[in-house]
Amino acid sequence: MKEKFSIRDMIYVSLMAVVIALCSWLSVPAAVPFTMQTFAVFCALLLLGGRRGLLAVALYILLGAFGLPVFSGFRGGIGALLGPTGGYILGFLLCALLYRLLEGKLRDLILLILGLLLCYLFGTLWFVYVYSSGGKEIGFGAALMLCVVPYLLPDAIKLLLAFVLARRVKKAVKL
Repeated sequence: MKEKFSIRDMIYVSLMAVVIALCSWLSVPAAVPFTMQTFAVFCALLLLGGRRGLLAVALYILLGAFGLPVFSGFRGGIGALLGPTGGYILGFLLCALLYRLLEGKLRDLILLILGLLLCYLFGTLWFVYVYSSGGKEIGFGAALMLCVVPYLLPDAIKLLLAFVLARRVKKAVKL
């Protein structure tokens, strides 16, 4: 039996897509910018669940694909997704999809960690492909050192913050 998708659901999905966009603007420039985007993706999944959280992430990416400046550095458009760091943005969708598929089968914290690792893997493979297509060579290990290793601790902190915040918000608000 399919669950109905209510106007309330649409509002929550839309609001979380906006929160992800706002958090992506909080960034520190780097090869792959340090943003609060990951935090917002984790919050969307934890607060809305896999179904609505996946839709919020997909909506965020679609808004950016259509050219709205929702990505870090106020970027938008297909070019941002097809660029070297676009794989990490698309990796958020894989993270959300994994969460949706395994929700209820594994603990939330484990699902988020696995989703983040999937995002890292896809984003790094994408980075290597796009970077190498531009005539420069970079190996997977070098790309990991550039694009993942500096983000491990900040992303772990964001994941834990999202987990704690979501638990508190869920106690206070019926979503």
